[in-house]
Amino acid sequence: MTTSRRTVVAAAAAGLAATAVGTGPAFAAAPAAGGGRPRKEHFGTLPDGTRVDRWTVESGGTRLGVLSYGGIVQTLEIPDRHGRRANVSLGFDNVGDYLTAGTYFGALIGRYGNRIARGTFTLDGKTYQLPVNDGPNSLHGGDQGFDKRVWDVAPYAGKDGTGLTLRRVSPDGEMGYPGTLAVRVDYVLDRRGDLRIAYEATTDRATVVNLTNHTYFNLAGEGNGDVLGHTLRMAASRYTPVDKTLIPTGELPKVAGTPFDFRRAKPIGRDIRKGDEQLVFGGGYDHNFVLDKGVTATPEPAVTLADPVSGRVMDIATTEPGVQFYSGNGLDGTLRGTSGALYRQADGLCLETQHYPDSPNRPAFPSTVLRPGQTYRTTTVLSFGVR
Repeated sequence: MTTSRRTVVAAAAAGLAATAVGTGPAFAAAPAAGGGRPRKEHFGTLPDGTRVDRWTVESGGTRLGVLSYGGIVQTLEIPDRHGRRANVSLGFDNVGDYLTAGTYFGALIGRYGNRIARGTFTLDGKTYQLPVNDGPNSLHGGDQGFDKRVWDVAPYAGKDGTGLTLRRVSPDGEMGYPGTLAVRVDYVLDRRGDLRIAYEATTDRATVVNLTNHTYFNLAGEGNGDVLGHTLRMAASRYTPVDKTLIPTGELPKVAGTPFDFRRAKPIGRDIRKGDEQLVFGGGYDHNFVLDKGVTATPEPAVTLADPVSGRVMDIATTEPGVQFYSGNGLDGTLRGTSGALYRQADGLCLETQHYPDSPNRPAFPSTVLRPGQTYRTTTVLSFGVR
């Protein structure tokens, strides 16, 4: 039984998003609810002299730290079953490590989260070439994606909570993508301390968009060992298997009878060392799970992650049709995090809500095309509680 500030996830999320790609009203400003005004402090300086700020938002027992560089969730502090708060997001205490690590810790990802095969796609009869930065493929928008950009940040005050609004304009041709893309991302904490991440974008030319957040979670607390004992449940009866370069094959097999079956909660480490070819390709889990709910107009429950030791629980509701589950396979003990601990394999995991990888080259997958006159909107809600 879960005692929760996340009483009903769907209710917490209701009315906060329109369709993933469509039209609708912009988010309305209103008196703040559930927290004080966000605080800004200097975090560091980029090699070109650009200032990087760290913003702190607090509400309902949750404290969120966000950087203007990369829109990075640098810290996310939530209480355990005894009310003791700990940071559950992997990250660094300085700008320099974010510049060199290549791990995407906590970052906003765009224009296209996940992989595009061979860094190419064709749209309206024209083929576009993107940077190839992951073997033969393009990953997370290229080598200078949204995670490497400084965002404009301002306090957010709405009837749904308090937080931050991040904005940037991605010019036509940036990283090979067509169209000038105007992007807005809201990080909002409600009175319970649940976190809503809402993405919005418009374009002046047809393009492809797939935005997400790349936070690595460890509900035991950052630096407190691996996540293999965490339990994970996902409402996903199918997944997208990949080739050796981690590009989807186009198939959508059932998870039943495979290590990819998380329809009932199980420890992440239970099947991860089994000799399944897909786990060999990924070095563990690095796969898109096809959510049974599909694309929805408002966030619907999809994932539950729990740490039996601390009692912390995180529910994820989303409008997106997929979740990329990455079990921290590339962490190798060479990176030192905010606590001073070295991050080793599986010391954190990612649950990236998204459209499917390589969708621009897979017409059967849900479309990621955005056209002039449309507004891209998608929302994910992280709800926190204890058992």
